[in-house]
Amino acid sequence: MSLEGAPGLFRLLGTDGQARRGELHTARGPVQTPVFMPVGTVGSVKAVAPDDLLALGAEIILGNTYHLHLRPGDELVARCGGLHAFMAWPGAILTDSGGFQVFSLTGLRKIREEGVEFRSHLDGSKHLFTPEKVVGIQRNLGSDLIMPLDECVAYETGRDYTARSVPLTTRWALRSRAALPRGESGSLLFAITQGGFFPELRRASVEELGGLDFDGFAIGGLSVGEPKAMMYELLDYTAPLLPWEKPRYLMGVGTPRDIVNGIAAGVDMFDCVLPTRNARNGTLYTSLGKINIKGRSYAEEDAPLDPACSCYTCRIFSRAYLRHLYTAGELLAFRLNSIHNLSYFLELIRAARKAIEESRFAAFRREIEALYPE
Repeated sequence: MSLEGAPGLFRLLGTDGQARRGELHTARGPVQTPVFMPVGTVGSVKAVAPDDLLALGAEIILGNTYHLHLRPGDELVARCGGLHAFMAWPGAILTDSGGFQVFSLTGLRKIREEGVEFRSHLDGSKHLFTPEKVVGIQRNLGSDLIMPLDECVAYETGRDYTARSVPLTTRWALRSRAALPRGESGSLLFAITQGGFFPELRRASVEELGGLDFDGFAIGGLSVGEPKAMMYELLDYTAPLLPWEKPRYLMGVGTPRDIVNGIAAGVDMFDCVLPTRNARNGTLYTSLGKINIKGRSYAEEDAPLDPACSCYTCRIFSRAYLRHLYTAGELLAFRLNSIHNLSYFLELIRAARKAIEESRFAAFRREIEALYPE
């Protein structure tokens, strides 16, 4: 289904059910959605160079506020011309707030109205993240898309605590907006909806934030240990509540199956470390399903990893060679495996866009779910 796309930040170009095809405009140019964003936590997508990412067609990548603040320091990055110049990446960059990383530091953090006090996992030094400071760090980095400080609650957190956490995240989001008034820079500011595993609190978070002056909306606090079925149920419930005319971002999720389910729910943006992390473990995603390249059966397979893939790894190298590199502990294995996995995820998202444009997304989703049942 074709839609009239109004000029501006986000143009919705078409739909197929809840699935959306759009275009997000950033200071670094347009980003086609749905989009998968490779994760470059500390200013590098692990094992690959910026020219690899460009060759794969990546338009936007992620950096991490928490990690870049601690090392090498956001002020140093600013003196070096910002994160784009520092890492030689010409495309758009989204930086997350560090809220999830601080959430992971159980026992090393204290949450209060002012912000989050925590100790560095590197050296134990004490730090305070306020909403204003987190925005300031991301401005130093030169981020194109800025995420505000939020509280991500753990799976099985009780309702009473979660109910207090939702308005705290809203208050922090409003302070973040005040610290980055619209039009003051080329950066876009998203809000992060929370609510734990309580549908009514998810709705309350969307209602508190949805009518406010943000450039996009994220769904946070999923894929934190809950059963997959619960994640999908909450995703299906929450995504359609978000403003129709703004981009929707599902943070830190996921597998090929997660991505097609997210698109089916109406999500536009995804990121996950899975492609590069699993590549370093020898787990590869292909048009034939998942492959563990460590397997002895690949030792003499003089065939491409994925005959349907045109990435550098699949054009040049055999499964036998990739297995040899991995079992020999050669660093080239990390690069070649990562190039392929990123290629698979980026091609998956391009295929999803085409399926939406051709009104056959439901069939496409079934194909991916059959290949990747979990």
